[in-house]
Amino acid sequence: MRNRFGLLFSALMTAALSQSAVATEVTNETFRCLNDMTPVRHFYVDNLLGNIAETVAVANSANGGTYPEGAVVQLVPAEAMVKREAGFNPATNDWEFFELNVSSEGTTIGKRGFAEVVNRFGGNCFACHVQAEPQWDLICDNNHGCEPIPLSRGMISAIQKTDPRCEPTQLSDEDKANLKALQAAMAAN
Repeated sequence: MRNRFGLLFSALMTAALSQSAVATEVTNETFRCLNDMTPVRHFYVDNLLGNIAETVAVANSANGGTYPEGAVVQLVPAEAMVKREAGFNPATNDWEFFELNVSSEGTTIGKRGFAEVVNRFGGNCFACHVQAEPQWDLICDNNHGCEPIPLSRGMISAIQKTDPRCEPTQLSDEDKANLKALQAAMAAN
């Protein structure tokens, strides 16, 4: 009896571990319209394993915390972070960074990894996020210890509203002005 229980337990654990590995596989289809994710302050979160409650709880915590496996964090449509399984990359707290190409047809992963992923302004994702104080699990925000990004909150909001994977959103005059300012900043870069 004991041996059969041990075999059953071993089989269940193996199945659970293999499901976790499959569920955290990251493909082009992983990334979707920002409006389909959960907004938290000025960014969006999701969880590939369905653990959205814990993901949102950590994102909303005033004291920080460790995001659960499968967490997806996005500020803008063209960049993302995904919390991978424990041990995936201890240097990045198991986060993988993504540079994305988005269109009305969907998403394609342009680049993924760690130190090699660079944003549209030439900034290295990991080099910025590693500055976050330890309790924030590499997530940057106004007071988390990271260098500020060269985008205003208005620019970020306008970028989010123009995610081509989403239903079109009416842009305000302020949104349009912020997009013009962003274009000027990109041209100067």
